[in-house]
Amino acid sequence: MKKPLIIGHRGACGYRPEHTAASYRLAVEMGADFIEPDLVSTKDGYLIARHDNVLNLTTDVATRQRFTTKKTTKIIDGESIEGWFSEDFTLDEIKQLKAIERIPEIRPENTEYDGQFEILTLDEIILLTKELEREFDRTIGLYIETKHPSYFTSLDLPLEPPLLEALGKAGYAGKDAPIYLQSFETENLEWLRSYTQLPLIQLLWLEGQPADAALRGDNLTYDDMATPEGLRKIALYADGVGPEKSHFILAANANGQLDPARASSFITDAHAAGLDVHPYTFRQENTFLPSALRSSEDDRMPGGLEEELSIFMELGVDGVFTDNPDIGVRAKQGFL
Repeated sequence: MKKPLIIGHRGACGYRPEHTAASYRLAVEMGADFIEPDLVSTKDGYLIARHDNVLNLTTDVATRQRFTTKKTTKIIDGESIEGWFSEDFTLDEIKQLKAIERIPEIRPENTEYDGQFEILTLDEIILLTKELEREFDRTIGLYIETKHPSYFTSLDLPLEPPLLEALGKAGYAGKDAPIYLQSFETENLEWLRSYTQLPLIQLLWLEGQPADAALRGDNLTYDDMATPEGLRKIALYADGVGPEKSHFILAANANGQLDPARASSFITDAHAAGLDVHPYTFRQENTFLPSALRSSEDDRMPGGLEEELSIFMELGVDGVFTDNPDIGVRAKQGFL
């Protein structure tokens, strides 16, 4: 059985603020096979790496007096959100901001890095990846997510054309390129398939339906997509699936234990459809672990992530998204 890919989820965001050069570099130093940028658009059409277009979640924009008037309320994928949004800022304005820790209550030690790192563009991430490849003398993959693609298209700021243009200029082409393009929506992946052979991944959220399905009045849900029939339909345009680990593959039992004998047929069904399986998100803090793998009642303390990863690897996943690539690499090294 092939050893699974270790995907540095937003870099190594268990140890550094996510989507920063420091986070991506640390993930590579720890041995990650891929680093994962999430992309949103600026007002002037540049692709930047943020978990979301809501800038106050991961930048110091709320402390910047000159941007006070940009605070507003918007409907994003059916949800009313108040804050500052990437699509209201030019790249020059974005470059005045600095990254901050997204979940300081769980990772207070990461807040010591608040205000140190700038917001990166896709082009800058590609350059950084090439530099790291030379430095570490190995291939480093990019696992890129387009965030809220239908929303950005509605603003005449589509993510996909500039994404393909940037990747093409950097020499990424064909099904064997060290690239994955992923989305929780479906139509943009279908569009991408018509223009590129780069590997595509259909993400599956643990509830509800894709935002574009809701927009077109389709009753398609993520649970529907995870059935054998649904997976076969995904295989018509994608090369793999990224399921939420506990909902689709293996949930803890009443005692908080992960019993592999209770795993669903999802991995088998996906493989039968010709799809790779890259579940998300594996994190070391107790609050994110099944109760039987927690080290204490302190939500912030590390627990048995390596054991959790080992269980999923034995089940046959092809890759894992983890905030802690070092632990992912250890689990991979112990995987036979």
